[in-house]
Amino acid sequence: MTLSAAKAALPEWDLRDLFPGRDSPELEAAFAAAEKDAVAFQGRYEGRLAGLDGKALGAAIAEYERLEERLSRITSYADLTYAGNQSDSTIAKFYQTVQERVNAISTHTLFFTLELNRLDDAALDAKLTAPDLARYAPWLRDLRAFRPHQLEDRMEKLLHEKYVAGRAAWTRLFDETMAGLRFDVDGKSLTSAEALHLLSDRDGKVRRAAAKAVGKTLGDNVRLFALVTNTLAKDKEIEDKWRGYAAPISARNLANRVEDEVVDALVSAVRESYPKLSHRYYALKAKWFGADRLDYWDRNAPLPQADERDFDWPAARDTVLDAYAAFSPDMAKVGKRFFDNAWIDAGVRPGKAPGAFAHPTVPSAHPYLLLNFQGKTRDVMTLAHELGHGVHQVLAAGQGHLLADTPLTLAETASVFGEMLTFRKLLDDAKDPKRRKAMLAGKVEDMLNTVVRQIAFCEFERRLHAERREGELEPARIGEIWMDVQRESLGPAFRFDPEYANYWTYIPHFVHTPFYVYAYAFGDCLVNSLYARYAQAPAGFAERYLDMLRAGGTKRHKELLAPFGLNAADPAFWRGGLSLIEGFIDELETLT
Repeated sequence: MTLSAAKAALPEWDLRDLFPGRDSPELEAAFAAAEKDAVAFQGRYEGRLAGLDGKALGAAIAEYERLEERLSRITSYADLTYAGNQSDSTIAKFYQTVQERVNAISTHTLFFTLELNRLDDAALDAKLTAPDLARYAPWLRDLRAFRPHQLEDRMEKLLHEKYVAGRAAWTRLFDETMAGLRFDVDGKSLTSAEALHLLSDRDGKVRRAAAKAVGKTLGDNVRLFALVTNTLAKDKEIEDKWRGYAAPISARNLANRVEDEVVDALVSAVRESYPKLSHRYYALKAKWFGADRLDYWDRNAPLPQADERDFDWPAARDTVLDAYAAFSPDMAKVGKRFFDNAWIDAGVRPGKAPGAFAHPTVPSAHPYLLLNFQGKTRDVMTLAHELGHGVHQVLAAGQGHLLADTPLTLAETASVFGEMLTFRKLLDDAKDPKRRKAMLAGKVEDMLNTVVRQIAFCEFERRLHAERREGELEPARIGEIWMDVQRESLGPAFRFDPEYANYWTYIPHFVHTPFYVYAYAFGDCLVNSLYARYAQAPAGFAERYLDMLRAGGTKRHKELLAPFGLNAADPAFWRGGLSLIEGFIDELETLT
């Protein structure tokens, strides 16, 4: 089978495990039951939580959990349907309608978390002696961390109801605009996923044509993207001010259950390491290309004379599952379920969301993976990454809907660990020295993209949100901030043409989840330290690792890392994670 034929045979997910269809009676029945139960829940509990004993309060939270899971099942179905084709106006209407109906239903349960946060600490501690309530202690702990930032009930209700006409609407505008863009590369009309994929093509002329096309099309739409960015940054500023957050990043840190100083230490450690990581590596890569400097479209270019292997889907699947199985047969067994069932959408097609993700849906169902698989080694690594998320989500589902979810910082642990396992397998299988060098260079580039690039993104967001507080930023000024952080992070080995100033516009995290990006660097450094422990003492490690994944959101990073002798508050933790990347670059220098 040719590679093009193999691509045509890529799997598509089957969302009928959630609901039979957009117009199905089952979906309408779920809406009706959710609304009826939410109204009854409000009538039964509003204003009465302080008077409940521990057992009764535990029962109330269990009922709330069932309500939330039903609504999450509905929204998951809408999210995934929309991700499959963001250009279809009928699907877009369905997606918006679901958001509005779920939002209206959830106004009846909004009181519950607000009222829980008003309970006196001593009174709640007394109630927590009841086993039915003690089960939810980690969820209550994380919920009550937001108490200092909670507003008056009517204000909270207003913000909740306006969400669908505010941030959610601007996010949808961004998504549909990106999905509708086409990039003219040498006469071919490509989606963003297809055009960006060409930036790793072997042919420099193809990379240049794709880079110029991406920059031009993004530039043609930069005013719209600047309007979205300015509006959402102002919206965040207003809400942060009312809630009393110290800095634009503080709300994300609290949601990630990580202290501001820990994130600051991470960001500082990575920025201080730019010269010995990205600057040094890309200067080395320029020498391999026989040049003093690289064009920006050469950042992810394969090495000269490197034998870039193409993977069909079965080869990619087997590579990842074999790597997982060598570490833990149990982990591979969970991963195999994604391939044995229609839980993955892997093909590239117009209208489909770009990039890749793993959607946990709800514990009573299963996760789904979205990929844009095009047969390169990086696509295999992406599969390993997203499958890691999926395995984590399956294992954590046993905690239940409220306790399964992990903060973003820990959510990236299993995904990056899955990448590392797969990379080690590919490296071990590479007997040819040239291929081994190319594999090692590719891994370094992936790690730089995960650590250096994402911290640069975080710095871009910090500067953008800080300046937005002084007034709206023109597109050119946003581009200047972008170029400043790119030059700082990537170093003097690069030439940047003017259109590269528009490349900030396609990064979805800036719109969907502000300050998400540092979680990738957190996860990569954490995994580097974890993998070092595994290499030093493999006995019993896999069991401890799977237990960590099964914990879901019940434990914070200090508790989860303690069995491995790691502490993210220790600066040496971050230096240890970064030193692994530095060691790979050292090895590449010796190979050169």
